[in-house]
Amino acid sequence: MDSILLSFESILNIQTILILLAGVVAGIIVGSIPGFTITMGVALTLPFSFSMDPVNGIALMMGVQVGGSAGGLITSCLFGIPGTPSSVATTFDGYPMVKNGEAGKALAIGLWSSFIGTIISGIILIFTAPILAEWALEFGPWEMFALMLFGISAIASLSDGSLIKGLISGMLGILFALVGSDPLTAIPRFTFGMSELMSGFNFLPVLIGLFAFSQLMSDIKRPPAPVPFSEASNVSYPLPKLLKDMWSSGTNVIRSSFIGTLVGILPAAGGSIANILSYDIAKKFSRKSHEFGKGTKEGIIAAESANNSSIGGSFVPMLAFGIPGDAVTAMMLGALLIHGIQPGPLLMENQPVLVYGIFISFFLAAFLMLIVQSLGIKVFLKINNIPQHVLIPVILLLCVLGSFAVNNRMFDVWVLLAFGLIGYWMKANLFPLAPFILGIILGPMIEENLRQAISVSPDLTTFFTRPISAVLLVMAAASLTYGIISSMKQNKPNEYEQENKESA
Repeated sequence: MDSILLSFESILNIQTILILLAGVVAGIIVGSIPGFTITMGVALTLPFSFSMDPVNGIALMMGVQVGGSAGGLITSCLFGIPGTPSSVATTFDGYPMVKNGEAGKALAIGLWSSFIGTIISGIILIFTAPILAEWALEFGPWEMFALMLFGISAIASLSDGSLIKGLISGMLGILFALVGSDPLTAIPRFTFGMSELMSGFNFLPVLIGLFAFSQLMSDIKRPPAPVPFSEASNVSYPLPKLLKDMWSSGTNVIRSSFIGTLVGILPAAGGSIANILSYDIAKKFSRKSHEFGKGTKEGIIAAESANNSSIGGSFVPMLAFGIPGDAVTAMMLGALLIHGIQPGPLLMENQPVLVYGIFISFFLAAFLMLIVQSLGIKVFLKINNIPQHVLIPVILLLCVLGSFAVNNRMFDVWVLLAFGLIGYWMKANLFPLAPFILGIILGPMIEENLRQAISVSPDLTTFFTRPISAVLLVMAAASLTYGIISSMKQNKPNEYEQENKESA
């Protein structure tokens, strides 16, 4: 109890709260700009943390991470462009809801889902970190392969009624993901002698090109019908109605938060996988799965609860074993090491004030994020009233800057342009973009873990004799079967496909 009281004393002071607030605001700004990832935002704040005490330094980076993860929903909803890679699935229902004149509702539901997901993951982090960390250590290449295979099975249910086109889209994504050096032997593949392709296509320019550039091209060809100012700026979505919506979707919120936390624990998984996987599972469990992709609240809740809850999950292996769950926690780990603090099993015993301070700043960042974005919704929604001939060039410029900033090279800008044209062609011909992104993300992970598993043990039955791997493989088979059956029941393109075709 003395340690907890000292932690509150170290956090609840004007200086630390202002630092945390600055981190949250910076994170929201970074998260809402296409191409500027949360990792970039935390990397920019890392040098500032060196001159601070450990609690304030971690609080600054914590604020950026929590704010950035929630900030991605702004552009995802308003423009159909993922602000961060972990908000891809948010665009599936957030943007259609805005086009239906419910921009305030979309942002409010996304915001509260992000907040609740963060709180739930924080609670799980405090009470079960050691147990979950030991569970995560059981994941070898066999389990990771099975998990990624379970994720890729979502292609069947994300195909928008056309299973063949969804499979083609997913295979194209996997094909492009194979470009670059072999993950185990470093032998070049499909590089055609170009040194720029040795590291493959960076995921961020691909993502921005597919969603942002293709959407901008569609808007230029056929501008969307303007939403009246009175509707677009209606942010007074009644709190009782909002709470009722969240309460009626309580199962979805809790399930998605648990999925996000568990995925966040696993190294190299992160919010982008949790975001899409949770959306797919929510669609499978929903009685109104046909409404997904048309602007349903369930899709936004599933996506935003999962990507924010993955933050809490990523802290579990870092605090318990000193193993970073993702790039952001790797930088936080580096900051702690610079201050002479070694995360691991003895951290709670040796530095209880610091650990409790991290927990408290995590929850405080969630509340600050809720307050800042609630106050800023009116400003965000006024973006809808900016003329298209002004808005489109600005967004395009931000997309180009974001792509260039990844590696500081023009090649990534050309990648943005190329995949923008591919995305535009796919939308015009009713090929869903979600399976393509899923193939890009999961394809390399599936290959790498499969080859690592086989190199350790050529016996393929090992995938079924290891309990976690066997369960995940069964879930993958069930998910794929369910997606195929659901797709076969849909004999014609849905309204969302028709709308995409018309806009393209």
